[in-house]
Amino acid sequence: QWEEVSGYDDAMNPIRTYQVCNVRDLNQNNWLRTDFIPRKDVLRVYVELKFTVRDCNSIPNIPGSCKETFNLFYYESESDTATESNPSWMENPYVKVDTIAPDESFSMLESGRVNTKVRSFGPLSKTGFYLAFQDLGACMSLISVRVFYKKCSTTIANFAVFPETATGAEATSLVIAPGVCVQNANEVSVPLKLYCNGDGEWMVPVGACTCMAGFEPAMKDTQCQACSPGTFKSKQGDDFCSPCPPNSRAISGASSVCSCRSGYYRADSDSLDSACTSVPSAPRNLISIVNETSLVLEWGEPRDTGGRSDLLYNVICKKCLPERGACSRCDDNVDVSPRRLGLTQRRVSVRNLQAHTRYSFEIQAVNGVSSKSLSPPQYASVNITTNQAGEPQPLPPLPPSSPWFHVHVRFERSSARVEGLRPGTSYVVQVRARTVAGYGHYSAPVDFSTNLESMSSLHSLSHTLPRLLLLTPGMKVYIDPFTYEDPNEAIREFAKEIDISCVKIEEVIGAGEFGEVCRGRLKQPGRREIIVAIKTLKAGYTERQRRDFLSEASIMGQFDHPNIIRLEGVVTKSRPVMIVTEFMENGALDSFLRMNDGQFTVIQLVGMLRGIAAGMKYLSDMNYVHRDLAARNILVNSNLVCKVSDFGLSRFLEDDSTDPTYTSSLGGKIPIRWTAPEAIAYRKFTSASDVWSYGIVMWEVMSYGERPYWDMSNQDVINAVEQDYRLPPPMDCPTALHQLMLDCWVKERNLRPKFSQIVNTLDKLIRNAASLKVVSSTHSGVSQPLLDRCVPDYTTFTTVGDWLDAIKMSRYRDNFLNAGFASFDLVAQMTAEDLLRIGVTLAGHQKKILGSIQDMRLQMNQTLPIQV
Repeated sequence: QWEEVSGYDDAMNPIRTYQVCNVRDLNQNNWLRTDFIPRKDVLRVYVELKFTVRDCNSIPNIPGSCKETFNLFYYESESDTATESNPSWMENPYVKVDTIAPDESFSMLESGRVNTKVRSFGPLSKTGFYLAFQDLGACMSLISVRVFYKKCSTTIANFAVFPETATGAEATSLVIAPGVCVQNANEVSVPLKLYCNGDGEWMVPVGACTCMAGFEPAMKDTQCQACSPGTFKSKQGDDFCSPCPPNSRAISGASSVCSCRSGYYRADSDSLDSACTSVPSAPRNLISIVNETSLVLEWGEPRDTGGRSDLLYNVICKKCLPERGACSRCDDNVDVSPRRLGLTQRRVSVRNLQAHTRYSFEIQAVNGVSSKSLSPPQYASVNITTNQAGEPQPLPPLPPSSPWFHVHVRFERSSARVEGLRPGTSYVVQVRARTVAGYGHYSAPVDFSTNLESMSSLHSLSHTLPRLLLLTPGMKVYIDPFTYEDPNEAIREFAKEIDISCVKIEEVIGAGEFGEVCRGRLKQPGRREIIVAIKTLKAGYTERQRRDFLSEASIMGQFDHPNIIRLEGVVTKSRPVMIVTEFMENGALDSFLRMNDGQFTVIQLVGMLRGIAAGMKYLSDMNYVHRDLAARNILVNSNLVCKVSDFGLSRFLEDDSTDPTYTSSLGGKIPIRWTAPEAIAYRKFTSASDVWSYGIVMWEVMSYGERPYWDMSNQDVINAVEQDYRLPPPMDCPTALHQLMLDCWVKERNLRPKFSQIVNTLDKLIRNAASLKVVSSTHSGVSQPLLDRCVPDYTTFTTVGDWLDAIKMSRYRDNFLNAGFASFDLVAQMTAEDLLRIGVTLAGHQKKILGSIQDMRLQMNQTLPIQV
């Protein structure tokens, strides 16, 4: 029989155990049964047993009936009805679970070695059960029995609550748990359920909930909290609340729309998350030109467009008769061309007016919200009387801020001399003839600019007006110092000689190709002392080294731009020979970014890029090709202003450099990772190849000085670029900036943007900071694959739908057509805001569509006719 005795566990703590050791008697059948155990709703039960077993071989003089195992049984019952004789002590009615054998047994000389075994059984169906243990002749102790079941704990996933759920009847069973959306969330797909597996773990979620409009995710996507006052969320989804658009407000929390402030409105076609706008002010600078019974009206754009781009104009014609004492609307006989209402252009012709009659014309400015305002449209008006076919009406003085100014001058001959023009000012000249029949059409406009130096007159304007184009002063053009027969002449022409006594070297801060780079001070007569950078030419130089060293000064001295390093002067009449430039406190851009990794806002980084692009636009306009544009050659001052530097030519002319950045190619050194493919293959350096390099600089800036193409070899870089692979977006890089990088890396150099376009693009991004919040989902790193960049030709598509099919975005075909984007001209003007408005909400899809639109714009620019 089993006996309850006292003993000790492995840690020598006193415990109560059940023991049996009738090994000397044959035919043992000893049973031990637990109390009744309620099942509740559990289908499968687990039993953990801790026990010790004596090694039969360590017991002397025992028969062969000694055992080292015991049996585990269970018996199901609807109630606690078991007695000492019922159910019978045998297998069936008891159900055997398993024969339990120890992993370790012990001898008489050893302490008991505790074994732990876990067994499970099921499915269970009755109210409760008993556990029973059968001994058939072992010497053992049953130390503990732990009965338990496995469950999946209450959890929240996809904004849905799933209750505590017991595991299934089998170890491989999956139990379905229905879910309920958390407060302020709605289902987006049904059925909403989660599966509990046999190990008590949740798996295979089906369906999801998302936060309702006016509520945003919180507490790691387990709650939906109300938008705070001043913010809103217009539709159900996982998006967060956004600040109210301009000119709108949300006074209370949980707002799904921000109401417009007084005087501001939304058009019926505007989305609920768009800014509120106002009506336009009156058109400006209205002028009239009367010719007998005809009239031409021209006007300028309103000072305030109300913040909208759908500006239109209405022309209201009123005839004023003295006998009536008031003005009334003109009848339909008056012809206003092209039309009276809904004009986009700012010029109309009016015909069929009555002779010797006074008219009043109003030019109304309206936009998409004018119908929402209770006030009538604002307008500019002019009164005229027909049959006054003499001189045009004199113009009133325009305010200094006016974007244009018209002057009518009459001449009796076919040539004229115009005096009193302002220096450094742009002018446009048009000519028209007048006869007794009235005025004719204007000639084609010819524009020119006066010199900065004062000039008293313009050369004769003859009837052969195109000759005026020859009078337009040209842009300053870069002159290669190596075109001078005597290189010293270029130095004298472009660089100022500084007396050595004005220069004081304080410390060495680096080493250049020709000698040391120092920080020092420059104090010139009549000027305050400034900190400067000083490049010195090492002793023992050759005449060619001196020429190459000073060539950078003769190049730099031709430039004058806030984003180009400024040359202060040179020292050539003393030793050592020096080049003195402004001092940039933060040094080279690449090392500066690495030392300040993650410390700048996106706007600050874009501001740096804008400065570099402005400097390169200036160089490009001067027809100067840099050929080594890289972050290491951009210097940064204490105000984070970036300036292009390093205009030396020697590394491109000689092949003796040991810098691994530069690789031999066709007799010179080329920085492979920064250089356009045509420059590597054919040594074709142009402003377009500088644009390619600028794209790499953008990548360096947004990755905080990471090495382009990481640890790839130069040859691998060449092969990858040739196969249309491009660098992926750096971590947290706005999609718009990476798209601009990809534009700079277009294989066909004529399709790359000009630096002027790059500057304009960056200006727009800075003005529209929201566009910089759309971030690429990929991350930069050595493991990040290069992007395959293949550009489809939009001219091969007949419809917008065909184009969407080609870029695998056909799901948005109806979105584009319903919103009116049915032509490529309209599509090419779309922005990220337009895509959001028509329903393209996924960031990846926006990026793909905007990338293709950018390619479309580039291709369109190449197919437009060029006007001379």
